[in-house]
Amino acid sequence: MAMLRQALWQGAVAGAAGCAAMTLTEELEQRITGRPDSHVPGRTLQRLVGMPPSADGRRPALNLGMHWGQGIVLGVLRSVMAQAGLRGPWSSAMFTVCRLTNDQILENATGVGAPPWTWPRDELVTDLSHKAVYGFVTGAVADRLAAREGPGPGERHALLAPGRRQDVGPVPVGRGRGR
Repeated sequence: MAMLRQALWQGAVAGAAGCAAMTLTEELEQRITGRPDSHVPGRTLQRLVGMPPSADGRRPALNLGMHWGQGIVLGVLRSVMAQAGLRGPWSSAMFTVCRLTNDQILENATGVGAPPWTWPRDELVTDLSHKAVYGFVTGAVADRLAAREGPGPGERHALLAPGRRQDVGPVPVGRGRGR
C-alpha cells in the first residue's frame, strides 16, 4: 500500500514534468514548422464527457485539461513501473508505447482520431517525437524519485540472478524495500 501512495504523488510529479517538457518541445516545433495547434485532445474529452461540439471545434480549456490530465494520470503508471524496479531507458520506451496506445484508444473509440498508420508520415513522426519526449522525461523523473527508496523488487531479483530464471524464486518480502 505504501508503494501505491508513493506512486500516486511521484507519478503526478513525473507526469507533470513530462507534460511540461512535451509542451515546450511542441511550442518550439510549432514555431519552426508553423504547424497549428491540435484540437484532438479537447475534442476527445468533449466526446468522452458527452458535451455537444463547439461551433468552431475548439475549446482551449478542454484541450489543456485533456493534455495535462492525461500526462499527469499516466505518470502514475510510469511511477508504478519505477517502484517495481522497471527503470531506465527500456522502461521509458515501454511507457512511451503505453502513452501512444492510450491516446489512440481514446481518440479512435470516440471517433475523433484515425489509426496512426493512416496518418501523413510527417504528422506521425511529429506525434511520436513529442510522445517520446513525454515518455522519457516522465521516466527520468519517476526513476529518480523511486530510486530514493532503494531498488524495487525486480531490481532486487536481478541482483540475485539476472534474467528470467526458473531456479530463482521471488525475493523475500522484507520490512524495507532495499532489503
